[in-house]
Amino acid sequence: MSTVFSTAGTLSPPRWLSSTHKFSDIYPLKFHPNRLLPILSKSRTQPLIANSLLSDKFPTVGARSTGPIPPSHLIEVVKTAAHTGAQVVMEAVNKPRNITYKGSSDLVTETDKMSEAAILEVVKKNFEGHLILGEEGGIIGDTTSDYLWCIDPLDGTTNFAHGYPSFAVSVGVLYQGNPAAAAVVEFVGGPMCWNTRLFSATAGGGAFCNGQRIQVSATNKVEQSLLVTGFGYDHDDAWATNIDLFKEFTDVSRGVRRLGAAAVDMCHVALGIVEAYWEYRLKPWDMAAGVLMVEEAGGTVSRMDGGKFCVFDRSVLVSNGVVHTELLDRIGPATEKLKNKGIDFSLWYKPENYRADV
Repeated sequence: MSTVFSTAGTLSPPRWLSSTHKFSDIYPLKFHPNRLLPILSKSRTQPLIANSLLSDKFPTVGARSTGPIPPSHLIEVVKTAAHTGAQVVMEAVNKPRNITYKGSSDLVTETDKMSEAAILEVVKKNFEGHLILGEEGGIIGDTTSDYLWCIDPLDGTTNFAHGYPSFAVSVGVLYQGNPAAAAVVEFVGGPMCWNTRLFSATAGGGAFCNGQRIQVSATNKVEQSLLVTGFGYDHDDAWATNIDLFKEFTDVSRGVRRLGAAAVDMCHVALGIVEAYWEYRLKPWDMAAGVLMVEEAGGTVSRMDGGKFCVFDRSVLVSNGVVHTELLDRIGPATEKLKNKGIDFSLWYKPENYRADV
């Protein structure tokens, strides 16, 4: 996996890199075969200190393997499950919505429930003993299983309800607590002209969009970056802090977008059309697929305080890797202030007895 640097401007070492080491010694430059851009090599021939610095700063989130299930088999079932849910959504996308509420503004439609039921049928047919966490149905299955399916049957329900193009079906599978395979079917276009595209990834196997390998962007400055964030339904201290971050980054970047579907936002980082995405108050089904997509496309994943991320956390920052530290210079202190106020950033939820390295 490689992180790409733009040739524009001067390459400078991360701020956490010791001044006793030359940047070129730590990161030997190679060239990406499809771009005339230097990339960071992560080969085994690098000095041990380079690997240590990278892994200590932003540890990888993907599973070491897909376990006893071959990656080719696991990803095919994941993609089938996501496609099956997407078929349900596509059949409903131009029809009147039957909307109910989980909160004052948190919508749920019959389509959410029908999509999840269709996805569950695929998972149970192929892996009867696996544990499942669905946004609508909660925990189902054997909590001692090494596999946990995190399902968002309709990410961006509010957008779907309004016919606004930014919603998706997201399916991510954890192996021993870490993302192993993922598929996101994004709906693109708009009313009367809807279409879809499929993002997929396996741990160590790369990220793809409609079967073509994808890679994060080469942009190496926040001021040249297009950024994305999101806001939860609760207008609490975390919401207010992110409003301030939204304003701050709008002043120092090319813009900040708020599209309203976490899985889609992370896939856009992986696709290289935006440089970063962050948000507080997310759930495992929001993040399990998207974080693997970003990492397998060469990006970086952490919590918003810069700490090691897991899908049971309450915040996430994903980026092309190059601008990650610069983003954390602003996002990290804001998050620490929330912690000092007593805002809970402990793990949101982990199924009892589920084996996870968190």
